[in-house]
Amino acid sequence: MVRSRCLNAMQPKNLRFGGGLTSTQLHPLVAVAMLIAIGLILALPRKKAVAPFLLAFFTIPVGQVLVIGGVHLTMLQILVLTVLGRMMAFRESAAQKKFGGGFNALDKVVVLWSLVALLVFALQFLDMQAVVKGLGDLVITLGGYLAIRFLIPDRDTVVRAVKVLAVVCVIQGVFMVSEQFTHQNVFNSFGANQPVLREGHIRSEGSMGTLYAGAFAGVSIPFFLWLWTEKKARMAAYAGLAGATAMVFASHASTSWMAYGASLFALALWPLRKQMRLVCWGFVALLVALHLVMHGPVWSLIAKIDVTGGSSSYHRYYLVDNCIRHFSDWWLLGCRNYGDWGYDMWDLCNQFVVNALTGGLVTLVLYLIIFKRSFRMIGIARKRVEGNRRQEWLFWCLGSALFANVVAHFGINYMSHLIMCLFFLLVCISASTYEVKQEARRAKVRVGEAPPNLEFVPALAGESACLPDSAPMRKTTHSLFEV
Repeated sequence: MVRSRCLNAMQPKNLRFGGGLTSTQLHPLVAVAMLIAIGLILALPRKKAVAPFLLAFFTIPVGQVLVIGGVHLTMLQILVLTVLGRMMAFRESAAQKKFGGGFNALDKVVVLWSLVALLVFALQFLDMQAVVKGLGDLVITLGGYLAIRFLIPDRDTVVRAVKVLAVVCVIQGVFMVSEQFTHQNVFNSFGANQPVLREGHIRSEGSMGTLYAGAFAGVSIPFFLWLWTEKKARMAAYAGLAGATAMVFASHASTSWMAYGASLFALALWPLRKQMRLVCWGFVALLVALHLVMHGPVWSLIAKIDVTGGSSSYHRYYLVDNCIRHFSDWWLLGCRNYGDWGYDMWDLCNQFVVNALTGGLVTLVLYLIIFKRSFRMIGIARKRVEGNRRQEWLFWCLGSALFANVVAHFGINYMSHLIMCLFFLLVCISASTYEVKQEARRAKVRVGEAPPNLEFVPALAGESACLPDSAPMRKTTHSLFEV
């Protein structure tokens, strides 16, 4: 179907505020699946309840909606609210806390970002529909983050959760590949779209949609390559890699391939892990040099990226360019009329631009701080386990997944499925880095308050060597444990 578009095509108000349906759209099978998932989330032990939550969240299309009193509740929001209800009833103890390791600095930034985004969006429109839409988004952002943070308190649960992601990728991969031959989406009956033809290629949809499913698969690759190091989970790792790769192929989208390629590129930098500061500054210097010698701005390189032959990369460049040039329009409280900037400018297929135009400069800065703190936590943890290659690989894979998400941000706006995928990664970072910090503190106590050389710590390096207790060792390793 070809849609006619005017020069200054603008997003309809009902879509901007999240509406569109006037009645409930809920397939009986989805209703049954929801009842089962909700029952399991409430009945299973917390560490096991993450499995039905993730499986349901990433396989149920966002188009399944329950309309009550004019308020749209997606099945994804209902799943989040179920977990939040269990979290509120949870009795915290010294042994079990609501959030593994307590509420850390990363958690605080995510909460602040979510609340500021809601406040700015409401002030921008001063419209009750906007407030309702903002509250609905808050259920997925703040509520979704707290839900997944509650369900994953430690690294053992991280392993279980990554296995569930592998199952999701296998399910999605099988059905998306089938779309290439049948031209029919099995999830269409549940509210998902049918596959479309672009430049002679079928773009499979799955339950998430072409771009969302492909990007989800691309940024998940590092999880499965880490899972491969867990001997009892290698079959799940192989299955996850195969399913994710099939999803990227079937989506036939440049953003999917860029996320997939970014994951592999970051993983390939493993031999340079001790020189990453030099690598990062070298990359910054390269961008500055290109900006000085190119005929256009350095961000115009986005327009030249076309992996599949049918990419709308120029639109993505034009979106970033307009956002930069119209800084004075959005820095305070975002911008309402960005659709007037040019052709199809209402289509915000860039997550950084979404934060800027809907939330203003404060929201964008807070969002960038989320990534900054996440990379910093990973870097500190990797240094603490230096010498233990298995632990280092875990944090390198987490960093690679985070980098792949940054790359994917330039090609797509993160809707419900992808934002939960990002939150899952952030929670894995919090859980894994906290356990390393705890191990470091216990090791410090064992050697009389002197921080050990982690290369010789049996608990971390898996070796039986004795701890050296010389004064020079204590002096040279102290800086590794400063927070």
